[in-house]
Amino acid sequence: AAIGGAAQAPEQALLVIDIQGFYFEGGAVALVGSEPAAETAGELVEAFRTRGWPVIHVQHLPPDAEGPAVDIEPVAYRIHPAVAPRNGETLIGKRRANAFVGTDLGKTLETLGVTEVVVVGMQTHMCVEAASRAAADLGYRVTVVGDACATRDLEFGGTTVAAADVHASTLASLDGTYARVVDSATFLSGLPSAEGDVQ
Repeated sequence: AAIGGAAQAPEQALLVIDIQGFYFEGGAVALVGSEPAAETAGELVEAFRTRGWPVIHVQHLPPDAEGPAVDIEPVAYRIHPAVAPRNGETLIGKRRANAFVGTDLGKTLETLGVTEVVVVGMQTHMCVEAASRAAADLGYRVTVVGDACATRDLEFGGTTVAAADVHASTLASLDGTYARVVDSATFLSGLPSAEGDVQ
C-alpha cells in the first residue's frame, strides 16, 4: 500500500490484530473489555494515519475464505468499525495465531522499511502475543499498547483464570523481553507532532 509522501521510511508500523465481530458482545468468543480496547486501538489508528505512518490490519479468516476482505462473510469476521481499514491500508488474512505464518506480513514490513512494530488487538494471550514474539524474533523493536488489547477468562486444571489476570500475565511476560509494554496515553504522548517532520 502506498503510504504518505514522506521522503524517508517511517520508523513504526501499527499492527491491528483480529479486532473482529466475534470478539464482541453477542459474538462466539466475546472478550472482557473488547469494546473499550477497540476504541483505544482506534485512537492509535488515527494517530498513525494523521502522521502518514503505515497501518496494517490483520483479519483472521473463516475456513472457506479465499482471502481477507472488508465485507467478508460471515459478518462476525468483519473488522470492528472502530478500526476499519481505509483505502490504501494493508489488509492481511491469516489462519494461524501467529500473523507471520502463511502470510505476507513479514514481506510487507520489510518493504515498508520499518524498524518498530506497534501491536494492538485481540486476544492478548494468543494472537497479540504470538505476533509480538515473532516480530521480536525477526529483529523488530516491538511495542504492545496494553489497553488497546483484550482477552478472556481461561480455564486449566479446574481453575478459572480471570481475563484481567490472563491479560496482565501475558503483558508481564512480554514486557522487557519481547516487547516494551505501555498504555495508550504514554504511547500517544511520546509521538512527534503530526504537523512536524518525522524523525
